[in-house]
Amino acid sequence: MENHVEIRENKLDLEKITRTVTSPSCGAVSVFIGTTRDNFDGKRVKTLEYEAYIPMAKKKMSEVCQQIRDKWEVENIAMEHRIGLVPVTEASIIIAISSPHRKESLEAVQYAIDTVKAIVPVWKKEIYEDESSQWKENKECYWKSS
Repeated sequence: MENHVEIRENKLDLEKITRTVTSPSCGAVSVFIGTTRDNFDGKRVKTLEYEAYIPMAKKKMSEVCQQIRDKWEVENIAMEHRIGLVPVTEASIIIAISSPHRKESLEAVQYAIDTVKAIVPVWKKEIYEDESSQWKENKECYWKSS
């Protein structure tokens, strides 16, 4: 059983991440890919820019891995988050989880993305086609005021 947690500035490699979690004892690999979309609230998005406090972000991602292991029977977990500029259609996060049966990995991937968005200190700035920009927090962030 392995946890692979990474934050990187270069493009995420889906095939490599999937290979990281694939196991001969598992019949399922579930994957979530979060990509940059070209719009938000009627504005045209050109790119996203992500920043992170890397030591704390990796620590929190590792905590999510442990929470998943406490709840589901899974084999390998990989989470990679990209920082820096992420153009439209490119991945900002990939989460892949293998398990003997599909139910566990599917549920674990859903939990992983929801929890990562809520507790991992990664911030994004939306850069619009008109060159304006705005820093955004995830609506799931536990530190967001109500």
